[in-house]
Amino acid sequence: MMMGVGRIAGTGAKWLAGAGFAALATVAIAQTSAGQDGQAGVSNGLDLPSTLEIFGKADPNVRKPTAIVNDYVITGTEVDQRVALVTGMQKLTLKPEEREQLKLAMLRQLIDETLEIQEAKANEIKVDPREIENSFSRVATRFQKTPEQMRAWLREIGSSERSIKRQIEAELAWSRLLRKRVNVNVGETEVKAMIDRLTAQKGTDEYHVYEIYQNATPDRAQEVSAGMQKMIEQMRSGTPFDYLARTYSQSSTRARGGDLGWIQPAMLPEQLAQAVQEMQPGQVAGPIPLSAGFSIVYLADKHKVGISDPRDAKLSLRQLSLAFAKGITEAQASTRAASFAKATQAIRGCGDVSKVASAEGAEVVDRDNIVIKDLPPALQNLILPLQVGQATQPFGSIEDGVRVLVICGRDDPPAANTPSVEQVQEQLEDQRVNLRAERMLRDLRRDALIEYR
Repeated sequence: MMMGVGRIAGTGAKWLAGAGFAALATVAIAQTSAGQDGQAGVSNGLDLPSTLEIFGKADPNVRKPTAIVNDYVITGTEVDQRVALVTGMQKLTLKPEEREQLKLAMLRQLIDETLEIQEAKANEIKVDPREIENSFSRVATRFQKTPEQMRAWLREIGSSERSIKRQIEAELAWSRLLRKRVNVNVGETEVKAMIDRLTAQKGTDEYHVYEIYQNATPDRAQEVSAGMQKMIEQMRSGTPFDYLARTYSQSSTRARGGDLGWIQPAMLPEQLAQAVQEMQPGQVAGPIPLSAGFSIVYLADKHKVGISDPRDAKLSLRQLSLAFAKGITEAQASTRAASFAKATQAIRGCGDVSKVASAEGAEVVDRDNIVIKDLPPALQNLILPLQVGQATQPFGSIEDGVRVLVICGRDDPPAANTPSVEQVQEQLEDQRVNLRAERMLRDLRRDALIEYR
């Protein structure tokens, strides 16, 4: 099945030095994967027996909410404030079991942040409190708040500025440690091969895809498929795709919210490639049966390699808004909207807008530098074929009123060029730094002394 959903929304915030944020740490759920039921772990390198005898007792329902990481205490309050930060920013309404899963994920994220800060300090890397404060101010600006308003809002949702500042400190410290410890070299041959490949692919379709994947043995196929149908229902109710991916996906992309990045169909299994090529941006398809499980895919965007995207054009718009009186019937609203549509379709340029608005009792608002691809997909399709001076078909609802957009100006994007040698080299270096960072953090986790309370 295929459905439309809204934008991809992150469920957490790992703040960057420039006050942006990336994805939150993985939210893990124990699932039985293919090949685990009654089989020896021959392929996993652990040499596990096919039959087990468990010694001692453990209550799987006991989940410890706090931890001591190399003598640093992560309190239950810190975990609760981080959960409040995530749910408050994304306006999530979670079931009790989902909240418990998120608490465990936030605890893991706090542990990682603590390890990053500790390792940076061990390498004599310090973060000036003024830098953290400046980054906090930039975060507040992104949310269209002053620092004081941001602090008040965080208290209101049950979080604190300390929770965000802890993330900022970890991100700054970790990035500086990587610059100090990681040295990568990308050769000219590699850069040239990448540029040649991009040149050969020019004009082909490329898709930005997110995926939720779950293993399924034959005896569990129906159960897994039904569970994924429920995920789609959650998306319809407003649950972000990437939150579900971090919570339920069993793919290696789980930590990135299921983000596969920009890919070509040939890079996907045949079933997924076929589905993706039939989708429009904003749609979800699934569950799609695969050889060893099922997938749900979300198409965030698509473009042609090496060719400028017309949806990158910037527009100057005039919006006419017609509000309906309270209590109006659907028939009355339809008649009023039809009259409004007839009047607006007679517009011959933005100079006509004020006259038509006055005659129809509509409000006029001007907007500049609107990028087409930032608009809802349905509205993008309305605007793309229009020229300067033309108006869209009316759109809206009885509750929100009816709107029409008139294009007053259009700045098309520059022609797309093959990335420069410097850009390709930087991309390859970033990929290698990220891989090294993952290994470093994995080693820190392995060597850490962590006591759960």
